[in-house]
Amino acid sequence: MEDAEKGAQQHPDSVPEVGEDAVTSVSPTSPPPAALTEEERQELQEELVKVEDEIQTLSQVLAAKERQLADIKRKLGITPLNELKQNITKTWQEVTTSNAYRRTSETLSQAGLKATTAFSTMGSAISRKLEDVRNAPTFKSFEEKVETLKTKMSPSTSTTNPGEQDSGNPTTESLLDQPEEPPTQEAPMH
Repeated sequence: MEDAEKGAQQHPDSVPEVGEDAVTSVSPTSPPPAALTEEERQELQEELVKVEDEIQTLSQVLAAKERQLADIKRKLGITPLNELKQNITKTWQEVTTSNAYRRTSETLSQAGLKATTAFSTMGSAISRKLEDVRNAPTFKSFEEKVETLKTKMSPSTSTTNPGEQDSGNPTTESLLDQPEEPPTQEAPMH
């Protein structure tokens, strides 16, 4: 039973996650080991020094490997900017080949087609409505009043055709066909 208690003291219930410091895996409120003999304490001290040396060695090996990697990349002409471009290109390819991107792209394409159709239909409906309004008797009456007013305010009637003067009601088309007077050049408009 004593061996089981020693094992429980040496191996905590929770196992630290990968990369977690040993310092954080020991709770600061845990009581110090009560029943360690001087021999066990000496063994643990030796093991602690050994593990610290291994960590130092591994850090040095890692630093040497990183220098070797940087040297190889330099010889190959791989710069950090090139790596960044490659990573971005690779990521973009992964994104564009993903199912979510394809579904979204298809949905947006269909939405664009539907919007185009809707705007076209709406434009046609507006054109028909405007044509209906233009052909309405109220608009015709308004149009005739505007034409009459324009005729009365016009200084000369020599720009209209003689046949139209007899009818008394010049059409909108005949008024639109008349050339406009060029603007005076007294003050330039900007």
